[in-house]
Amino acid sequence: MILRFIFRQMSLQKQARYLKKKGIMLGTRLKNGRKIHIYMLRDLFIEVLYKNDNANDEAEHLNMLRGLNNLNDYLEREFKASF
Repeated sequence: MILRFIFRQMSLQKQARYLKKKGIMLGTRLKNGRKIHIYMLRDLFIEVLYKNDNANDEAEHLNMLRGLNNLNDYLEREFKASF
């Protein structure tokens, strides 16, 4: 919980750098032709969109979910919405 609070106080670019350094990269997924990178940081799951879909570029957007159940529910909704 404290990590989540501190993480939210960081700028978007600091969040992205912290995830690359301390987070675990779980993989990527495609949505609307964009590559979304998914990281795990303790009980937080964070999706990051980077400029040009390149993880070496600056982050454009970040979506944070707390807990594995929330991640599963979210990904299931996203999957169903794609049809």
